[in-house]
Amino acid sequence: MLKILMKSIREYKKASILTSIFVTLEVSMECLIPLVMSQLIDNMESQEVLKMVLIIILLIILASLGLVFGFLSGKYAAIGAAGFAKNLRKDMFYKVQEFSFENIDKFSASSLVTRMTTDTANMQMAYGLVIRAAVRAPLMLIFSIIMSYLINVKLATIVLIMVPILAILFIVIIKLAMPIFDKVFKKYDALNESIQENIKGIRVVKSYVREEYEQQKFNKAAEDVQRDFTRAEKIVAFNTPLMQFSIYTVMTIICVFGAYLAVKAQGDPLGMSAGKLQSLLVYGIQILNSLLMLSMILVMLSISIAGGKRIAEVLKEVSTLHNPENPIYEVKSGEVVFKDVSFKYSADAEKNALENINLTIPSGSTVGIIGGTGSSKTTLVNLISRLYDVTEGELLVGGVDVRQYDLKTLRDNVSVVLQKNVLFSGTINENLRWGKEDATEEEIKHACHIACADEFIERFPEKYETYIEQGGTNVSGGQKQRLCIARALLKSPKILILDDSTSAVDTKTDAIIRKGFKEVIPNTTKIIIAQRISSVENADMIIVLDGGKINGIGTHDELLKSNKIYQEVYQIQNKGSDK
Repeated sequence: MLKILMKSIREYKKASILTSIFVTLEVSMECLIPLVMSQLIDNMESQEVLKMVLIIILLIILASLGLVFGFLSGKYAAIGAAGFAKNLRKDMFYKVQEFSFENIDKFSASSLVTRMTTDTANMQMAYGLVIRAAVRAPLMLIFSIIMSYLINVKLATIVLIMVPILAILFIVIIKLAMPIFDKVFKKYDALNESIQENIKGIRVVKSYVREEYEQQKFNKAAEDVQRDFTRAEKIVAFNTPLMQFSIYTVMTIICVFGAYLAVKAQGDPLGMSAGKLQSLLVYGIQILNSLLMLSMILVMLSISIAGGKRIAEVLKEVSTLHNPENPIYEVKSGEVVFKDVSFKYSADAEKNALENINLTIPSGSTVGIIGGTGSSKTTLVNLISRLYDVTEGELLVGGVDVRQYDLKTLRDNVSVVLQKNVLFSGTINENLRWGKEDATEEEIKHACHIACADEFIERFPEKYETYIEQGGTNVSGGQKQRLCIARALLKSPKILILDDSTSAVDTKTDAIIRKGFKEVIPNTTKIIIAQRISSVENADMIIVLDGGKINGIGTHDELLKSNKIYQEVYQIQNKGSDK
C-alpha cells in the first residue's frame, strides 16, 4: 500500500525533506532553550550583569531561530501535504478514466467519490503529520531524555519510568479505536450514496412525495457514521486526561525530590540548582507531551490507513482492456462480424449474458435490434466499441478483431449514443464538440439538422451558446437525446450505434431522424436498439434477441411471418392503431 501511495509524492519530495530538516532544527532550538534558561536563573545569584545579558541575547537568538524554523517547517509541510493530496486525486481520477466498464462495476460511484474526497483529505492530514509531527515528537522525546540525563540521572530515570507505562496504555487505546475507524469509512460510502441518489432523483422524490422517507434513510446513514465515530472518539479521549495525570505526577515528583536535592547540594556547583530543577521540569513535560503527540499521530494514522487502503485499491486496479503491442490505427469499413461470441460480466458469473452469437452486419447497412428487458441488447453493442471484451469467440470490425485495434481509433470509428444519455455542464457548442473538438460551426449545424436538434436550439435566446446545466437538467429528455445523436454524428463514424436513443422522441421526429441517416450517412453502418417496431421496421436487417441468444434474423416482413416474439411485440404495439 505505502509503495503505491508514495508514488504520488513526486515533485513534492523536496518540500517533504525540507520540512523534516527544519523540524529537526526547530526541536534543537527548543531543547537548548531550557538549558540556557537554567544558566540565566543560576547566574541571577551571582549578579554578573554582562554574563546575564549575553545569556538573554542567546535566548532571544535561539527563540527567533526556533520561530523561523517552525514557520518554514509549517510552510513546507503544507506544500508537501496539499501537493500529495492533489496528486492522489489526480492519479485516482486519471486511473478511473482508464478503467473498462468491468473495472468500474467493481466500485460504486459513491465509493469512488468518498475515496477522492474524505479518504484523500485524511491522507493529506496524515502525510502532514508524518513529515512534521512524526519527526518532531520522536526527536523531542530523544533530545529531552538526553538533556534530562545530563542534568540529573536519578530524576531523569523517574521521568523515564513513566514512558513505557504510558506507551503501553496509548497502544491499548489505539488498538481499541482502530477497528471502529475502519467501519466508519465503509459507512461513509452508504452516506454518500444516499446523498448522491437523492440529489440525482430529486424530481422523482418530489413527484412521489417521498421526502420524509428519504430523510429517514439519510438520517439512518448519518447516525451510523456518528455512532461509530463517537465510540472511537470516546476511546481516544482517554489520551488527554491520562497525559494530564502523568504530567502532574511527574511535576510533583520532580519538585519534591528536586527541591530535596537542591537543598542538599547547597554550595555544590555540580549539584542540583534552581535553574537545573526548572530545566528538568520543562524537559519532563516535553517528554510526556512528545508521547501524547505520538499517540495522537498513531490515532490519526490508524484513521488514514483504512482510507489509504481504499485509495491504493483504485490505484493498483489494472484495466481489463489494453492496447495490443502493435495496434492497428485504421478501420477500413463498418462491417461487423460476430463469430461464436459468448460473454459474461465476470469470471465468477454462472451464466453467460450472451451465448453463441453468430452474426454478420454488412458495411453501410441499417440494423435494428429488439428484445425484452434483460435480453442483452446493450451488452451486444457494447462489445463492438470494446467497452467489454468477448469472453469466447471473435468480434471483427472491418475484418479485424477489435482487440487488435488501438482503442482510441476503434472508439473514434464506432460512435455510441448510450442508453443513459449524458450531457455535461457547459454550452451546447462545448457539449457537441465532444464528438469533434475542432468542428466548424457549419459541421455542428449540419449534425444538429440531421438529429432534428436545430429546431429547438434556434428557439433558445443564446442558441448554440445556451448553457447546459450539469446532467442536462434544463433540457427535456427528447432534446437531450437529439443533442447526444448530433454529438455522435460529428465523429463521422464508420459505425453508429443508437441504444434506445430515440425513446423520448415522438414517432414523427424519430422517422425524420432515420430518414436523415439514410440520406446523409448512407455508408455508415447504423445499429438501432429500439423498443418500438416502428423505429426499426424499415431496417435492412432486424435481430431479435431473447435471453442473450439470437432468436431470429430477417426483415420486418420476414419476421412477421416466421418469428413468434416479433409477432407478439408487433401485435401489442399495433392494437391501439387497429382500433
